Amino acid sequence: MNGESPSGKEPEQGHDPQSSNPNGLAAFEMLGEFLRQDGWHPQRLEGRTVYRTFFSGQNGEFRCFAQIIVHLEQFLFYAVAAVHVPDELRPAVAEFITRANFGLRIGNFELDYQDGEVRYKTSLDFEGEKLTSSLIRNAVYPAVTTMDRYLPGLMKVVYGGRTPYEAIEEIEAESEE
Repeated sequence: MNGESPSGKEPEQGHDPQSSNPNGLAAFEMLGEFLRQDGWHPQRLEGRTVYRTFFSGQNGEFRCFAQIIVHLEQFLFYAVAAVHVPDELRPAVAEFITRANFGLRIGNFELDYQDGEVRYKTSLDFEGEKLTSSLIRNAVYPAVTTMDRYLPGLMKVVYGGRTPYEAIEEIEAESEE
């Protein structure tokens, strides 16, 4: 693997910011324009086709990364929780995100077993198609709203002594009210 992931800690397959793919490059420009116009205040990561930004939800703040893999014509968006899960709690958090992921229609939670990072990822393959602001919006907002919805449960598993089952049950009961 070569290149780096948006969080800068692990490689990302096939990342090539100098790619000459016109559609991929246009998508990166569209992504930046969308983020600026939508009030995200993006910061481009130097030499990469990645923007860093932040989101403040009802339950917490998240670092976010919006990435275009130019030559593959793919868009990835990550909302990263501001918690690193201790080693001994990673199995419980893995169960929590597995339970959370079941039934989600757009995106998924990920746990990095190396350092305990938890993030939510949405992605689009726009190969041969123009990446539009509507498509970007439909990937960005589900990521941040889902992370915000599940963050209290994650924190209860990590810091509050709740089981993954109990934490998910609380979240799902709240959404039914």
